[in-house]
Amino acid sequence: MLSFASATENGGSVYPVGVETVMTGVQPRPGQTVLYEYTCFYTANEFDDSKGKSAIAEFKLGVFANAVKVTHNWGIHFLGGTIESQIGVPFVYERLRTGSGTFSEFGLTNMNLIPISVTYQKGNLHWYYEADLFSSGAGYSAAHAVNIGQHNQAIAPVAGFTYLPRQGKGEISSRFTYIFNGYNKDMHYHSGNEFMWEYNAGYEISKKVAAGFNGYFYQQTTNDHVEGVVFQDGFRGRDLAVGPQLRFPLARHVGVAFKYYRDTLVQNKPRGNAFWFQLSVPIGRRGF
Repeated sequence: MLSFASATENGGSVYPVGVETVMTGVQPRPGQTVLYEYTCFYTANEFDDSKGKSAIAEFKLGVFANAVKVTHNWGIHFLGGTIESQIGVPFVYERLRTGSGTFSEFGLTNMNLIPISVTYQKGNLHWYYEADLFSSGAGYSAAHAVNIGQHNQAIAPVAGFTYLPRQGKGEISSRFTYIFNGYNKDMHYHSGNEFMWEYNAGYEISKKVAAGFNGYFYQQTTNDHVEGVVFQDGFRGRDLAVGPQLRFPLARHVGVAFKYYRDTLVQNKPRGNAFWFQLSVPIGRRGF
């Protein structure tokens, strides 16, 4: 019952860590709505244990994920910033092959709802605070070898920023997330809490291209439990993902990006490679 992303139950997470690295602190202007599209292809030929060694024979995982997020800034002033709301809807196709056979699933995974985010800008520094809510994955079955998403709800405090030095030619971005996972009643499984740091550093090598490196550090901070008992040795996941990035800015809040990550320092999760494509574009009358 593996699921795309990081650790906790069966190596999965409610949040696709690595998705928010590009200009994460630069949010829509007051009254503006921006549409974001994310596409990811992930492959792994190894699932590592708590010692970083392969734990499943003949393991091959392939994941194709696509998500759309809509962010609207209401223009309401609060705590020195402005309030915005967001919703993210992801769909995933997952194919797993082990010595037991080949299994695949397609469906809606954990949706992300952010009722209130407070965003700020001061000169070249952009930042925000928010609380993310995650729904359970749809169509979960304890009998399936593969499930799309985690069968628990979760909440996560989040903070992110982007600094744009040298008249915006440079970029330094980070996003910090801490996830409190709920209980999977079907499996009597309670995944541990998760810390995630997503990062990006880049520079415009021309007016139309910015290059740099990006990735994330993931660490599960508390143990997994089954029926109140610690599962194995806690099954705490860890991953340091690193790779290059190319960004093609077209206008304010308009652009595309290509990213690659390679998993390193892996514990209790798949070890593989991720390829990302991202698009952002303002929508509505006040879009551009």
